Amino acid sequence: MWGFVEALDLHDITLFGQDWGALIGLRLVGEHPERFARVAIGNGGLPTGDQAMPEAFQQWQSFVQNVSRLPIGRIMQGATTTTLSKEVLAGYEAPFPDESYKEAARIMPALVPTTADNPASAANRTAWRGLMRYDKPFLTTFSDGDPITAGGERVLQRLIPGAKGQPHTTIQGAGHFLQEDKGPELAQILIQWAAIN
Repeated sequence: MWGFVEALDLHDITLFGQDWGALIGLRLVGEHPERFARVAIGNGGLPTGDQAMPEAFQQWQSFVQNVSRLPIGRIMQGATTTTLSKEVLAGYEAPFPDESYKEAARIMPALVPTTADNPASAANRTAWRGLMRYDKPFLTTFSDGDPITAGGERVLQRLIPGAKGQPHTTIQGAGHFLQEDKGPELAQILIQWAAIN
C-alpha cells in the first residue's frame, strides 16, 4: 500500500478504514502521517500483541484455520445484523469457486499480532509512535454490535491527539461490517465530518 501511495504521490488523503482497512491504514498513517489530512476508523485498530485480544477474535483465528469448508457467505451473514439477500451472499461467495481460493481468507487472521513476538508486532509498535503524535482530525465510528472490536475506539480516542474534540459516533444496530449494515448512515457521518474538517 505504501508503494501505491508513493507511486501516485498521494497527499491530503482522507482515510476511512474498517477491519483490514484499519490494520493497513493505521500502519500507513503512523509511518507517513504527513500524507493524511484526516482519518476515520470503524471497527478496527492496530494491535501489537502486547495486550490480550478479545476471546471472540481468538475463536475466529482458530475457526478459519480448522474448519474444513470456509463458508464465506455464512461468515458475512454472521458478522452483520441485517439479513443479507441471496444475491449479496452470492456476491461474497463469487471470488471463491472452491476451497483452494480461500487460503488468504484462512491465513489473514493469523497475521494479526496476538502475541508480542508476532512478525508484525515491531512494525505496529513503531507505527503507534507516529499515531500518538497524529494531531489532525481523527474520528471513530464503531458499531454497538461487534464483539471483536468492542471498546477499541476508546484506545484510539485516548492515545491519538487528533481524536480529541471530534464527534465520535457509535452506530446503533450494526455488527462487525457496519458498512454493510448501516452503509448510508455511515456514509452520511463521514461526509458531514470531512466537510467540517
